[in-house]
Amino acid sequence: MERIMLGDAEIIRVVEWEGPFVPARRIVPGLPAGEWERNADWLAPDHWDRAGDDYRGALQTWVVRHGGRTVLVDTSVGDGRQRPHSPHFHDRRSDFLDRLEAAGVRPEDVDVVVNTHLHADHVGWNTVARDGEWVPAFPNATYYLPAADHAAIDPDGPESGPAPADADARVWREERRLMFADSIAPVVRSGQAVLWEGGHRLDEALTLEPAPGHTPGSSVLRLASRGERAVFVGDLLHSPVQLLHPTCNSCFCEDPARAAASRQRVLQRAADTGELVVPAHFAGAGAVEVRRAGSGFAVSRWAA
Repeated sequence: MERIMLGDAEIIRVVEWEGPFVPARRIVPGLPAGEWERNADWLAPDHWDRAGDDYRGALQTWVVRHGGRTVLVDTSVGDGRQRPHSPHFHDRRSDFLDRLEAAGVRPEDVDVVVNTHLHADHVGWNTVARDGEWVPAFPNATYYLPAADHAAIDPDGPESGPAPADADARVWREERRLMFADSIAPVVRSGQAVLWEGGHRLDEALTLEPAPGHTPGSSVLRLASRGERAVFVGDLLHSPVQLLHPTCNSCFCEDPARAAASRQRVLQRAADTGELVVPAHFAGAGAVEVRRAGSGFAVSRWAA
């Protein structure tokens, strides 16, 4: 695991899985032809498997310790989830909680869980199976969930928004129903969930802000400590190749126009203020500082 010190905050990366995920041409379908190969010198091997032409990514959680509190940013896939149409997520078994404990974090130590958005690979360890039921994995934590995403996937609520362009709508609805039942509804029933909208300040260092498009309620978490800054961007970025073409979305974005606008806005601020950009799925160093470069952005420095 990697640790980053930012002001008085400690940031720890806990990886559940890392490796080739989907064909590179699929993950960011709008890229100009040949863009992966043209940038092979810095995309391979961490972010692109050149031999198989596959996108490489990670399933992971970021731990933030600041002011005596422990915060988890996204909770990856989880164990025993029924995701029959998502082979990477279906009925997994991992040692994630052991890895979290190796980072010095026991379930009862967690004060806050932030789900940047409600996709299956960001909410799985919200819960664990106990006596045949799904219960909150972190018994003392407050879970912050975007209200717009909760409304969109609640099976008792109105339908809200289309499936991503390459998704079968029936399969999409079924996967969301399963995810809601095992990873969302249990923390809401427990009374531990806060459904927020319009922005939310967690404390003097951490602020949630809307960044819609990838999902209706996609958000970023900003950290500021002693003049240093980071922004946890969830799935605004799936691959660093999107820095070159910030208008290009991943294949999983539900509202492409809004996703591109959110990405551009967040990256512009990061470049102008020196924020460390911390995506959910970057392999390699996992986090990056960026600078403006023409109509896009470039890597200024990978996280140490």
